[in-house]
Amino acid sequence: MHEGIKPDILLVGKALGGGLMPVSAVLSSKEIMSVFTPGGHGSTFGGNPLACAVGTAALDVFIDERLDQRAAELGAYFMKRLKDLNIPLFKEIRGKGLLIAVELKPEAGPARKHTEALMRNGLLAKETHETTIRFAPPLVIKKEEIDEAIGIIQKVLR
Repeated sequence: MHEGIKPDILLVGKALGGGLMPVSAVLSSKEIMSVFTPGGHGSTFGGNPLACAVGTAALDVFIDERLDQRAAELGAYFMKRLKDLNIPLFKEIRGKGLLIAVELKPEAGPARKHTEALMRNGLLAKETHETTIRFAPPLVIKKEEIDEAIGIIQKVLR
């Protein structure tokens, strides 16, 4: 969507379960989805009434609270705050919305040691590909919580 691409099929999950239940969905056109006929495809949890109710409620919250707009605004705020830290170990800061990655310079060493230090200081992050720290806060995060995270990042990585 951000790149102007319209996929034939879109797989969605995570926020669809509202943080309560693992829920995912496949979205596509009637033409593409028509290849699936009753009985032709199975799923362990497909059609679970509770999961469907949770997914529907989560979508209502997503729309009513404009979580997509919040993610864009707070993600931009988070990335600006990260850039303003001017941490010498940061090679690149990138992201869309609240899915943010900090690529570390080689002299920073493995990202894992930094994510463990962040965790010891109260901030969960995930290292990926040895040199990247990924931040993926919840869509309902508050600006004050981002500021708190920035304080921890500054303390640990400076």
